[in-house]
Formats: sequence, structure tokens, C-alpha cells
Amino acid sequence: MSEKNVSTHWADIYADKIIREKGEKEHYTCASGITPSGTVHIGNFREIISVELVVRALREKGKNVRFIYSWDDYDVFRKVPKNMPEPEMLSTYLRKPITLVPDTLGRAENYARGNEQDVERILPAVGVEPEYIYQANRYRASEYAEGMRLALEKRDEIRAILDEFRTEPLEKDWWPISVFSNFTDKDTTTVLDWDGEWNITYRDDETGQTETVDLRTTSCAKLPWRLDWPMRWAHEQVDFEPAGKDHHSEGGSFDTSRKMVQVFGGEAPVSFQYDFISIKGRGGKISSSSGEVVSLYDVLEVYTPEVARYMFAGTRPNTEFAISFDLDVLKIYEDYDTCERIYFGLQEVNEKRKAKEKRIYELSQVKGLPSEPSYQIPFRHLCNLLQLHEGDIERAISTLDDMTDSQRDRLRVRCACAWNWITTFAPEDFKYRLSNENDPLVELTDQERAAVYALREVVKVMDQIEDKEYTTRLYDSAKDNGLDTGAFFKLIYRIMIGKDRGPKLGPFLQTCGKEKVLSILGRY
Repeated sequence: MSEKNVSTHWADIYADKIIREKGEKEHYTCASGITPSGTVHIGNFREIISVELVVRALREKGKNVRFIYSWDDYDVFRKVPKNMPEPEMLSTYLRKPITLVPDTLGRAENYARGNEQDVERILPAVGVEPEYIYQANRYRASEYAEGMRLALEKRDEIRAILDEFRTEPLEKDWWPISVFSNFTDKDTTTVLDWDGEWNITYRDDETGQTETVDLRTTSCAKLPWRLDWPMRWAHEQVDFEPAGKDHHSEGGSFDTSRKMVQVFGGEAPVSFQYDFISIKGRGGKISSSSGEVVSLYDVLEVYTPEVARYMFAGTRPNTEFAISFDLDVLKIYEDYDTCERIYFGLQEVNEKRKAKEKRIYELSQVKGLPSEPSYQIPFRHLCNLLQLHEGDIERAISTLDDMTDSQRDRLRVRCACAWNWITTFAPEDFKYRLSNENDPLVELTDQERAAVYALREVVKVMDQIEDKEYTTRLYDSAKDNGLDTGAFFKLIYRIMIGKDRGPKLGPFLQTCGKEKVLSILGRY
């Protein structure tokens, strides 16, 4: 049995569970979806990527998989988001379908479509390419007419299921269907009657007008959420769909849907509950660009697509974790690089960890597996290199040796993310620039000047001596001139970058290079 078949990764475990519980099938349907009522944030992305990882695991087991993503864009526009222009005008569209709301950002023909396009454009960058289903189109084309009629026929059975999860029973005149008025486009309507066939009569509660419509031809009727979701499970024969802890809570929509789906002749999919994501160290840029949420676009400003996938592939879905924009970014990149080294056999670990890290690495790749590791440069060191070259990626890369074209291409992407992080989110004491001839000189005592001169002599030969000797002579520059080492290093940082502290001094001077360091120290 191959290593892949005995994987303990959660995506493989759920792929096996789907096959076991749903039996051998010609194809399996895995589903995800959301209402595009605002910016689709990174918490929503957790569901999308969780499904994609299970889809990938199923396909690697030789299964045909249909991966569908439903845009619930026939939902009601309930609230004007804070990050949308012209809020007063938008408020006039409240209670109408979100597909009728104008997109005041000018992205698309309507507000829902604008939010959808934002997601559809970015998902391929992280290897997620589902089949999109637009529920407004489906309802308007009366594709769910039979499902709606079935709900009307089984009204009492549906009411009994819903009442199990309610503190107060539904009213006697409750109907399992809702209507957008053809007079006002709003859902402020009351269903009055059903003729037992295809016709329903409703009243517009704002205008008092009534109308009878045929479910087979009308574009204004739909099922409420707790019926719509299980109806579509049956309609699409969904085998797997996870949901957030709000839907999976006791008595939540998943509990009701699990029972309700049988009314529509289907069965509940395999599922799991995924936890929420918190944001750590986010800065002004994110809140100004996305209102109060962090989108996948924001995350990919700082993390490469592979590292973004790694954060989700390497964390069980029912575990809460933080997307970090603070110094934790350094650790996340280092963790990914460790995972990559283990995959390519560059770092020895025990067999159990090796199998675990290899599977996480495979699932972290956007498309296919690279034939060689990335250029292994510590992320902190890369940040220092970029700052030394003031964000000039090509100049920074040109200082590095022994790199293939593929490694160079991948490193460019990482450099762009690193520079975005440095300029937007890195703490102030992490940022610096090298001093130049226009900067005022630091005042030195004779002792300090002698120590700086001694350091210059060390720098002249630093690329010709062993690291141990280099470090010893670095410390001796201070000691031999009667200076405290800490005070001397602080002085050198002030001379080099105008700050009291900086990257570890020895490696920092080596990264700067002999010529650059001597040109700065030579001013003293």
C-alpha cells in the first residue's frame, strides 16, 4: 500500500469517508457556496479551500469529482456594507434581490456580480477552479419549480421538522415559499393561497396588490434558506459539503437540513464543521481597502499562493487559527520552507513527520509538484536583502548565487510579497534603510572612532576569513578599544541605518557587502 493511501491528512481521511459512506459512484459531487452580499473574506475562503483539498484528495484516488460553488445571489439585500460608495442610494434597494442592487464600485452590472467576479478572478491563483452555479438564474428560469411544488405538497411535514428546532411553533398560515413582489421587487409579501397545482397567490404588503403566478414560469418565487439548502443537496446529489460552526451548531441549519433533505428525496452529504479565522497584526491598508474584512487579495499581498494554501492544508478545519500580518509572517514562511526541505529530503526527520509534512506540501502546491525546491533563503534574510536594495527585487536577487530559472521565478513572487509586508505591515523597528552621503554624521569620541577604524579593517577581509574568526574580530574591535560590546554595536547600527538596533550585526554586514559597508564607515 502506498504512502498516499495510508495518509493521516484530514483531506484524505474525509475523501475515504465520502467513498465509504456514499459507496462507489461514477462521480462524486462536492459543494460549497455563499451569498455574495459583501466582500468575500478570508474566513469564507476557508470553506472553499477546505472543499478543494478534499476534491484534490478524491481525484488523487482516481475518482471523478464535480466541484460546484453556488452563488446564493437570489438572496435579499438586507444591509448596506460600510465599504460601499453611495450608501443612501443603496439603502433604497433593501429587501430586494442582491442581483438588482447596482454596483456602486463600478465593477459589474450589479452588486452581487461585482462581489462574485472579485472571487472568481482570484481563486485560480491559489489553484481553486470550481464550476459556478448562479442561483438567481436558476430560480428565475423556474428550474426549481418542482422542488417548490414538492415543498408546498409536504407543507405539514416540513412545518413539523422546523418546529422541532423552534421554541415557538410556526403560525398556521405559514407557507414554505417566499415571493419577491412583481410590483416592488421586494420580499415584503404574504403568500395567500396555493391551488394544489402550480399557481400561488400572494399579496404585496406595501401596495396591497395581489397576483397569482405559475411556479413553472414565474421568476419571483423561491424557497427560504432552510428549505433551499436541502432541496439543492437533493437536486445536485451533493456528497460532501462542510459548513461553519454557526450552521453546525445544535439546532442550526445543518441539523434541520439533514432531516429536510429526505422530504426532497435526497440524503445529507458528508460534512464537517470548520472554525473561524482571526486576523493578527493587520494594518490600515486592509481595513481601508476592504471595509472591516480581510479578503484573499489582501492575504496574497503578503503570502505567496503556496504559503497561503499551506496555512489551510496544514491546519485541521475544526481548529481556529490566525492569519498574521505581524512578525509571525516570518515564522509562517520558515515553517513552509521547513516543510519543503523535508519533502525534498534536505532535512532529516522521523518517518511519521516526514509522511505528514510531505502530504501537506503536496496539497500546498497550486498546480503540480515542482521538480526542485525553492531557493532556500531564510525569509528574514530575504527581507534584509530587499531593504538593503530599497525594494529593487532584481538587484537583490542578483546578489544570490546558484539559482535555476524556475527558482528565480518563484523567488520573484516571494520578494514581491516580502516587500509588500515590509512597507505595509512590518513593525517600525524592523524597517530600515542604509545611510548615505546626505545623512548627517554620527558624532564620535576618539575611542569610538578608533573602534570604527578597527571594524573597517575586519570588514576588508570578512569574505576571506572563517565565520568564527570574523565574529571574534568583530567583538575585538570594541574590546580592544575599551568599549562595551553592546554600546559599540548600537553605535554601528546608528552609523549604518540611523537606528539603535537592527538585524544581527555580523551577518548583516556580510549581507551588505564589503564595498557598501566600507563606503559608509569610510565617512568616519
